[in-house]
Amino acid sequence: MVKVTDSKGYIDALTAVERPVSGKVHAFYDHSVGMICLDPEVMLMPWDDHLVHRGDGIFEVMKFVGGKLYQLDAHMERMKRSCESIFMEPPCSWEEISELVMEVCRAGGRETGMARVMIGRGPGGFGVDPVECPETSLYVVAYDLYIKTESAYENGVTAFKTSIPAKQSYLATIKSIDYLPNVLMKREATEKGYDYPFCYDDEGFLAEGAVENVCIVNENGKLIIPEFTNALPGTTMLRAVDLIKDDVSVIFRGIREEEILMAKEVIIVGTTGDAISVVRYNDKPIHNVKPGPIAKRLRELLKQDLMENGIQL
Repeated sequence: MVKVTDSKGYIDALTAVERPVSGKVHAFYDHSVGMICLDPEVMLMPWDDHLVHRGDGIFEVMKFVGGKLYQLDAHMERMKRSCESIFMEPPCSWEEISELVMEVCRAGGRETGMARVMIGRGPGGFGVDPVECPETSLYVVAYDLYIKTESAYENGVTAFKTSIPAKQSYLATIKSIDYLPNVLMKREATEKGYDYPFCYDDEGFLAEGAVENVCIVNENGKLIIPEFTNALPGTTMLRAVDLIKDDVSVIFRGIREEEILMAKEVIIVGTTGDAISVVRYNDKPIHNVKPGPIAKRLRELLKQDLMENGIQL
């Protein structure tokens, strides 16, 4: 029979369990508790938070490198839009959330890492009705950043067309907790031996990767970016456009699959990897099968921008 215990016995047993996050999490904050904690063994969410059992919530992820937090304001602006899209208000002001993100990163004591912010409908029951939840929840965590090896930038990576379709447009533009399609895309890529999956909408236009935006450089040297109809407008992608728009022509329009194989460059753009060249797609070569100059330039600009404009922690 399973042992029945009181809260003290349960907490003692809980903290004795070794969890996979040990050593990876720097610090975390739960708004309902109101304190930053450095022990990942007690990093838990209420089971009845609709964030957990309904996916009813939104999130943002940003990185800090060399003690500088990148694009905090841009992430907070997108988070605010996501919140409004699902008719949800955070439990405190956006200014307070921004400050909490910096405080959690500082408390972790690391120079480099990731910061994740999650806002949920809140605890209150196991139904689907938001009325169950009297107050929204807020969680902030700082954890390890897994940096790509230089070989990925020097040699390029592979990609393929996933069998998982792009999300419906009204969901794709919200950074919600429900990332099941993204998870299945990544699982399929790993299973088939590719580095990255690309998904397409029901009209055959390129949407995005599992957690990255995708763009191409066409035969005329123009940077083509899919319109953000079935894809999340990436903070890194939008910042990259601002940084490179004086060096190359930028066009937002639909991209069909056949254009990928005709492109001079295919580039994955995202928070963790900045800009990475895809040199093979569906096992077929992209141009000369080498990382191109636009991808390299985007990466340089993004790294420089972080050092010059990142928030000092």
